Amino acid sequence: MDVLWYLTGPDGRYPWRKDGARPLNYAYFQQIARAVDHLGFTGALLATGSHDAWIQGAALIPYTDQFQHLIAAHPPLISPTLLAKMITTFDQFSNGRLRVNIVNGDAKLMAQNGVHLSHDDRYAYTDEFLTVLRGLLRGETVTFKGRFIHVVEAGLPLPPTQAKVPLWFGGSSPAAHEVAAKHIDTYLSWGETPEQAEIKVREVRALAAKHERADAIRFGIRLYVVVRETEEAAWAAAQDLYDHMDEDAVAGAQAYVAGIDSVGQQRMSALHGGRKPKDLRELEIAPNLWSGIGLVRHGPGTALVGSPQQVVKRINDYRDAGIEVLIASGMPLLEEAYRFAEMVLPHLPVQRAAPQGVTSAFTKDRDAAWRVSA
Repeated sequence: MDVLWYLTGPDGRYPWRKDGARPLNYAYFQQIARAVDHLGFTGALLATGSHDAWIQGAALIPYTDQFQHLIAAHPPLISPTLLAKMITTFDQFSNGRLRVNIVNGDAKLMAQNGVHLSHDDRYAYTDEFLTVLRGLLRGETVTFKGRFIHVVEAGLPLPPTQAKVPLWFGGSSPAAHEVAAKHIDTYLSWGETPEQAEIKVREVRALAAKHERADAIRFGIRLYVVVRETEEAAWAAAQDLYDHMDEDAVAGAQAYVAGIDSVGQQRMSALHGGRKPKDLRELEIAPNLWSGIGLVRHGPGTALVGSPQQVVKRINDYRDAGIEVLIASGMPLLEEAYRFAEMVLPHLPVQRAAPQGVTSAFTKDRDAAWRVSA
């Protein structure tokens, strides 16, 4: 199983509030990247956020040794030939530690960038884009003329370091499923229940079989995590988050997602209905799965809440549904990375490098030596 952390702002104890958000700068991202690297996560997602993901990721290469950088790219905003060159450069400089998350976006985000394609046209564009991109990454000279993209004798001067740079992707509409089935290595969903995830796994895998790719595609889930020593403490921590979700923050987030054409976002919004009930447990949509964060955050808005044993059990429920990749995060990112890595990660089947260095625990011998020297 692959377990990735999150490396994108905003961040803080309550990042939807000015008084709860943490200043984001290069030094802070270095801290998080170093933590994710030495704590044993498979990698980190650098998503669309406060900073450009490619510049951020490239700037963090010298501060990481092992983890895979999963970096977001929006097809309508960049040519496939230029992205292919960026991929090969980053992959070479990171010594083969790149994965690319193809993001289709939504109408509001794309309009901010001057792109005004309809929902299904965006996926048709992405289909053509990935046809060209995959050919380039295979080392081919590509001439392609489609409805949206026309390249002539495109090629790359250098191959990527990896034999195949993995392409990741998410989307919940039928058009998205078809693109994933045809092109993608890892298909991602936002925090749906294990039962919902299992349905999508079956649907996308059946489509992939038509392209003779049923065994070539993996599945992942993106979730927040609120884990504490006990279930009671975890829900108390969730209650603290909930208590700081003021009316203005909820109204602002829900206004942004209103009428959005992303099916994934519509599914997230349906989990909480855009309202904040008095009891946060009313938003527990499945055992230990809480949709409350979606009230103040667009995109993935559900969290696993519970003791380490409960969180591991719920993750295994997703594994039973066919999920092989977890992208997790908490608030704040730095502190919760340590908490998750110490409480949960050792109990998951993740390939991790052996920890380096000694612990700070005093053995009997060390304690005796300390008392003598003191």
